[in-house]
Amino acid sequence: MTEADEKKVRIIEVKESVFAANDEAADKLRSRLKEEGTFLMNVMGSPGAGKTSTLLKTIAELKGDISVGVMEADIDSDVDARDMLDAGIPSIQIHTGGMCHLDAGMTETGVNELQAYAQEETGAPVDLAILENVGNLVCPAEFDTGANANVEILSVPEGDDKPYKYPLMFETTDVVLVNKIDVMEHFDFDKKYFEDGVYLRNPEATIIYLSAKTGEGIDAFASWIKDQISVYDLA
Repeated sequence: MTEADEKKVRIIEVKESVFAANDEAADKLRSRLKEEGTFLMNVMGSPGAGKTSTLLKTIAELKGDISVGVMEADIDSDVDARDMLDAGIPSIQIHTGGMCHLDAGMTETGVNELQAYAQEETGAPVDLAILENVGNLVCPAEFDTGANANVEILSVPEGDDKPYKYPLMFETTDVVLVNKIDVMEHFDFDKKYFEDGVYLRNPEATIIYLSAKTGEGIDAFASWIKDQISVYDLA
């Protein structure tokens, strides 16, 4: 055995280091937003789950009670941000440069731009800043964005087995929205099996069934948001 063979290989846990730095940045962002009175909500889900359509219906329900702005995160395009702007909602588009998630630093940049835009357009910053994260059931759940609440949107056609296949996404969320219940009868979606999977990963999670198309259940989600902000304001 040579001297080179006996030398220990130095191993650097880059992933752990990246997560630790991000967690610190996320905590700082939360503290700052608390001082500013802004509630940050991170919305995650697969492409096609209905994140944008659900948010449009929900924000319409919140209008008059809470001022809302949206950060749309995508690898490319500005389709979702344009939908928000067309609905009269302050919105900016964040391009991730190929990355499948947002971290705390990217989110903070987005919040700064969103508040500046809202100030220009309405004369005041928003009370509720919503981050519509990149469509993905894996990467977004790994990074703390600095949000005060995490929302997971799953559509009925995606299947009832997702809590078992993507545990981290359901472990990190505060509320699970099951969208497209208007087509439930056409799919083999076992609600008990699904709920058992969610509570297996996250016993404290709230589950709300809704349809962004018909509007059913949107009021329940809007009420959940109002309750979260009420508690946040009192803390």
